[in-house]
Amino acid sequence: MRIGNTEVRPLGGAWGCLAMIAVSLLLSLFCTIGLNLIAR
Repeated sequence: MRIGNTEVRPLGGAWGCLAMIAVSLLLSLFCTIGLNLIAR
């Protein structure tokens, strides 16, 4: 993936990319649950 003149590659190849996706999904899930608990 290129942004301007810099090349962006996920760490650890395909497994690193999958891990980054999984971590972002978990963080968004926890943030949503936390906001719902605070908003009550």
